[in-house]
Amino acid sequence: MSPKYKNIKEELEACKQDGFNIKFIKNPQEAVQLVAVIYNGYSIKYIKTPSEAVQLEAVKRNSYNIKFIKNPYEAVQLEALRRNVYSIQYIKNQYESVQLEACRQNGRSIKYIKNPSLEVQLEACKQDSESIQFIKDPEALLKKYPALCI
Repeated sequence: MSPKYKNIKEELEACKQDGFNIKFIKNPQEAVQLVAVIYNGYSIKYIKTPSEAVQLEAVKRNSYNIKFIKNPYEAVQLEALRRNVYSIQYIKNQYESVQLEACRQNGRSIKYIKNPSLEVQLEACKQDSESIQFIKDPEALLKKYPALCI
């Protein structure tokens, strides 16, 4: 409970009026967090440890809200990509499955992946052969998969 609000009902009402009011609530309950992001997805920025449900709701409001989530769950990262593949550039700790999905959608998204595995690099090149220009060591990829040269 926050000194500004006497009970959860007041916290919920405050977040319905403006999702940014979450920043005035110390340790808000998940229900309050959800209301805040439903009314303003950007309010995720003021939630320290949002649950997966809260993260998902924020990303559904705007995929770029993922940049305000410190360690987004894998499902949240995938949801952000489904809405906009370029949101991958704001995901710091990308799961390999997320990297693969991004490259399946757009091979050139590999330029936002710091250390892609050979499998991710291959997926990017399968999707768009021009994406090889964004791979730091294309020789290693071509050595393992010589068919790419054809």
